[in-house]
Order: sequence, then structure tokens, then C-alpha cells
Amino acid sequence: MPVSNDPHHFDFDLDEGIRVQVIQKLEASPLLPLQRGAGPRESGVYALYYKGNLVYVGKASKETTKSGRTLRARLAEHVSKISSRQNIGLPDVQCRYLTVSSEWWVFAAEYALIAHYAPAWNYSGFGSKTPGAGRPGTGIVGRWNELFPPLNG
Repeated sequence: MPVSNDPHHFDFDLDEGIRVQVIQKLEASPLLPLQRGAGPRESGVYALYYKGNLVYVGKASKETTKSGRTLRARLAEHVSKISSRQNIGLPDVQCRYLTVSSEWWVFAAEYALIAHYAPAWNYSGFGSKTPGAGRPGTGIVGRWNELFPPLNG
């Protein structure tokens, strides 16, 4: 029996399927100020905008992490981080988010958004660690820390 006739087989075209769908849905969602209490206590994906430009895409998965970080918790983490930096303020940053019912789709949606937008802060040390940064003797400082040094630093 050819694979295409098997009722249990499903081919999902990531380029035409989830990527297009999640981009359209995200761009249609309201652009909101980044502030404490933003976002629901649900799993999903979110985007941060700095001065109108999409700069970061992240995920919140309440069931697959030990800490059970929801959209509200992840956005609150970013509020704290931005509030403790120079050269940036919360009025400069907005967010959009989407709730996602399946934990698997959280990861797929984040991947699709990052692949599409290639947000600068995803590679700067803002959300993930800059390889080698902070290790003794490396002298590596992430781009995020160069642009927005800590207030007490």
C-alpha cells in the first residue's frame, strides 16, 4: 500500500503548514505593552518587539519544564531583566503571544517563528546563554550585555 493511502500516515509540510499559520496568527494578535501580569497562565509562544522591531521569540511550556513556566511567568522574567538594564526601558518593549494547546506545538511554533524571523536577541545572549560568556579567562561578553549593561554593573 503506498504511504499516501495509509490512513495513519500524515505528512506535514513545515514550510507551508505550521510556519505560515503561526506567523499569520501571531501578526494578527494584539501588540501589548510588556509589563507584569501580561499573558495568561498557559503554554504558548511569544514575541518581543523593541522600538517596533521583532527582536526575540520565546516559548513557555507549563507541562514540560520543572518550573512550569507559563507565558505570564516568562514575560515577567523579561520584565525583570529589562528593568535592570541601562539604555532600555519597558516603554520601549511590546509583546505578542499565542496560547497553544499541545506542548509539542509550543516547540514547533517557536522553531517556525525563529526560523522565519531570525530575531537578533535570540542570538545575543538575551534569552539563551552566549557560548563562553562569563567563563573565567574568555573575556566574552554577549551582545545583549554590550547594548544594555546591568544598572549595577
